[in-house]
Amino acid sequence: MNSSLLQLTTAPDLVEQIYARLLDAISEGTLAPGERLTQEDLAQRFAVSRQPVLQALRLLKKDGFVEDAPGRGVQVTQLDVRWIDQVYQVRSSLDALAVRLAAERRAQLDPEVMRQGRWVHQRPDVQAMIQADLAFHRAIYQASGNPLIAQSIDLHWHHLKRVMGAVLQSSFQRQTVWDEHEAIANAIAAGEADVAVRLVQEHAHAASVQLTARLTEQLSTIHTGA
Repeated sequence: MNSSLLQLTTAPDLVEQIYARLLDAISEGTLAPGERLTQEDLAQRFAVSRQPVLQALRLLKKDGFVEDAPGRGVQVTQLDVRWIDQVYQVRSSLDALAVRLAAERRAQLDPEVMRQGRWVHQRPDVQAMIQADLAFHRAIYQASGNPLIAQSIDLHWHHLKRVMGAVLQSSFQRQTVWDEHEAIANAIAAGEADVAVRLVQEHAHAASVQLTARLTEQLSTIHTGA
C-alpha cells in the first residue's frame, strides 16, 4: 500500500481522512480491483483504532468502491462494464445541464485549462491526462453557476477515474478528445446552448463506447487467462 495513505493529521474526524485517502487510492488504481482490505491491517497502517477504519469502509461500501470479500473483510470493488455504462448515463445528463446553463451565461472557460490539456495529451502520463480531462469538465460545472452539479457528479468521477486509469494504461485517449473539448467551450462562449448540449452528449457517448469496449476486452482477457 502506498505510504502516502499513512500521512494522517491529528484532526478529530479521522473517518473522513481515512475515507478520502482510501477513495483516492482506489480511484487512482493504487489499490487495485479485488485487493482485500482488512480493518486490522488498515488500522495498523494508519496508526488508528479499528473504529474509524470500520466507519470509513462502510462509507466506501455504500458508495460502491468496496464490497464484501470471500470469507472475511472487504475488497476493492471489481470493475463492471454495466455499472460504468450507467455512470456515463448519469454523467451525460449532468454535463448537458451544466453546458446549457453555462451557455446561457455565455461563460468563457479559462484558456489555460485547454492549453494544459492539449500539452498533457502529448505526454504518456495517464494520471495527468485524467486530471486534465477532469479539470475541463469541472470548469464547465463552475461556469454553470449551479454548485449542486459538481457536488452531484463528484463520486461518479471517482468511478470513472478508476476505469480511465485501467484502460488508458494500454490505450491513450482518443486523438480528437481536446478538439471536442474546444468545440464545446466555443459553443458555450457563443451562447449556443443546443449545440453545446449536443456536443457534450456526443463527447460522453464516444468516451463511454471507447472505455467500456476496452474494459470488456481487458476483463475477457483476465477471465480467459489469455
